[in-house]
Amino acid sequence: MYNIISFAGLFAFMAVAWALSSNHKVVNWRAVAWGLALQFVFGFFIFIVPAGRDLFLILNKAVVKALSCASAGTEFLFGPLALPPGTPGSIGFILAIQALPSIIFFASLMAVLYYIGVMPWIIRGFAIVFTKLMRISGAESLTAASNIFVGVESATAIRPYLGKMTRSELCVVLTAGMATIASSVMAFYVFILRKAFPTIAGHLMSASMLSAPAAIIMAKLIMPETEVPVTLGKDIKPCYEKEASLTEAIINGANAGLKLVGGIIALLMAFLGLMALIDLFTTRLGVRLNMLAGLHMDWSLKGLLGYVFYPFTIAMGVPFPDAWEVSKIVGERAIVTEVKAYQDLAALLSSGRLLCPGRSALLTVYALCGFAHIASLAIFIGGAAALAPERTKDLASIGLRALVAATLACLMTACIAGIFYTEGASSVLFGGR
Repeated sequence: MYNIISFAGLFAFMAVAWALSSNHKVVNWRAVAWGLALQFVFGFFIFIVPAGRDLFLILNKAVVKALSCASAGTEFLFGPLALPPGTPGSIGFILAIQALPSIIFFASLMAVLYYIGVMPWIIRGFAIVFTKLMRISGAESLTAASNIFVGVESATAIRPYLGKMTRSELCVVLTAGMATIASSVMAFYVFILRKAFPTIAGHLMSASMLSAPAAIIMAKLIMPETEVPVTLGKDIKPCYEKEASLTEAIINGANAGLKLVGGIIALLMAFLGLMALIDLFTTRLGVRLNMLAGLHMDWSLKGLLGYVFYPFTIAMGVPFPDAWEVSKIVGERAIVTEVKAYQDLAALLSSGRLLCPGRSALLTVYALCGFAHIASLAIFIGGAAALAPERTKDLASIGLRALVAATLACLMTACIAGIFYTEGASSVLFGGR
């Protein structure tokens, strides 16, 4: 039954995007149809085809092994503070020391893969598929493909074209950025969830790949193309400055990772503090309203966001007994970033409060796999505007639509996972959950 709900939810989310469209008459239905086809093919391969499951598990194991190597540097620098819980000598979990430094390692690893030419080749391959099948511009295909692996820096891959892009293309740029996660940050989420969800690495990679075509679908529904893009149907190469040596690539990657860690720390400190302040006000007000009106509402910010996202959570195909807990986690991502949301999901799994942990956790992981929150909206607009200052006004006016499109794209990706979820796949892909 829940698989059918996920299937229906897929089209419900697209209907919401179309209802919010800036132009209902000129939608690129070819892009929508091929985007759906790509998602279904990939989902079927990963969840149903035995070879796909085997590849999934191999990739998951490779990421976990790489993550274990990443801890070598933190243990050398911080000693017992860097030892994860359960390890002899550990003093407990410390987010800033045990988890965040993995971002620096993976940022350097990605820089190495860029330097030796692996990543540009993979990204261009994805971009060609998007361009030819979905009949969209080479520039927006390239940025969507880049965002499967990198974050805000993906805009640099299309720097020469950014100033000439149409508003619809710019919407794809922002939506794709917020609907996916960078591979460097993925390692951080793996660290948080790997104990409660053994195959989390493979699912995060799967979700990021599924979210790229989903982002194109939602962006093209919310802001259809009404102009003629300069790179329409063209195959363009990624634009990036290659370092002079492998050592320089490693150094630049590490420095970029360090900046990202600093940004995450700053955002968490600011948004969690503001959330606590808002909670202080809403809960006190809510206590009085509950007493006066005889209500039993949760007036915390997380609870209020849970009410907003509850129908969307049901439409994703999350089992009814777990929908309320999941909706609060999905809702809080919009305000306090996916970092806190993934932490809360890990805590929820560890506590055993989910009655259907396999399906509920899986769909939540996919729904959260993106930078679709208020903080990243400012980051992505600022990053693109820095490369094309003349488009700042357009980027700012498109931003809110792109955030909605990115959120719907993440929910759509969760629906794909929900459609193909089976108990048989659970034992293989979800650690028996």
